[in-house]
Amino acid sequence: MSDLSPGARKKPALPPDAPLDRLIHDSSPEVLAAVAADHRLTEDLALALLNRRDLPREALEELNRNGGVAKHRKVRLAVVMHPRAPRHVSVPTIRHLYTFELMQVALFPSVAADIKRAAEEALISRMGTISSGERMALAKQSSGRVAAALLHDPEPRIMQAALLNPRMTEILIVKALRSQEPTGHLAPAICRHEKWAQRHDVKMALLANQNTPFARVLQIADELSPRALKDVLANSRLSANVKSYLLSLVAKKARR
Repeated sequence: MSDLSPGARKKPALPPDAPLDRLIHDSSPEVLAAVAADHRLTEDLALALLNRRDLPREALEELNRNGGVAKHRKVRLAVVMHPRAPRHVSVPTIRHLYTFELMQVALFPSVAADIKRAAEEALISRMGTISSGERMALAKQSSGRVAAALLHDPEPRIMQAALLNPRMTEILIVKALRSQEPTGHLAPAICRHEKWAQRHDVKMALLANQNTPFARVLQIADELSPRALKDVLANSRLSANVKSYLLSLVAKKARR
C-alpha cells in the first residue's frame, strides 16, 4: 500500500546513471517527465527537450518545477512558447519575461491567442516604466495592440513610429482617437498621415476629436455625407463651434 496521501504527486525519477542526452529523445511520456524533473538536467538539454513539439504537458510541468533549469531565461521563454504548455504554467511565467521576450511571445505564430494576449497585457502594463529606447523598438516592431498603446506615448517620435507599425490597423487608430485621454499630438499627426487620413472611419473619429485642427475639421466635414455627420453629432462630445458648424453644414447639404 502506498504511503502517499490522496492527491499527492509522486515525483518521476531516473537511475543516477541514466543517460539524459539520449533519453530526451525517448517516446515515453513517463520517461520524458522524469528527464524534465532530473536535477542533472542542463540548460542545453532542457532546450533540446523543448524543441520537441510532441513534448507531453507532464514534462513541461516538471521542467517548470525543476529549479535547476527553470531559472534560465531561455528555458522560461521556450516553455511559454511551447504549443503544449499548460496555461497554469505559461501565464504565471509571462510576468518574469523581459520586454523583448514578451514581444517575441506576442508575435510568434504558434503561440495560443490567449497567451499572446497575456504577453501584450504585460507589455502594456509596463509602458510607464520601460525606457524610451525600448518603447521606440516596440512602436516599430511589436504587435498592433501594443503599438496602439504607444499612440498615446508622450514622445511624439514614438507615437509617429507606432503609426508606421506594419501591424497597425484602422480599428486601432479609430479606438485611439476615441480614447477618453488622447494625447494632443495624435490627431494632428494622423491628419498628416498619407494612409490613415484617407480612411472613412478615421475621418469620422478625427472629426469628433477635440485635438483635430479646425481647418482639417472643415475639410473632413465637407467630404462626409449628411448621415455620417449626423452620426458624429449624435455620438461625440464636440466643442460648441464645431457642433454649430456641423449642424449648419448638415442643413445645407440637406437642401441640395
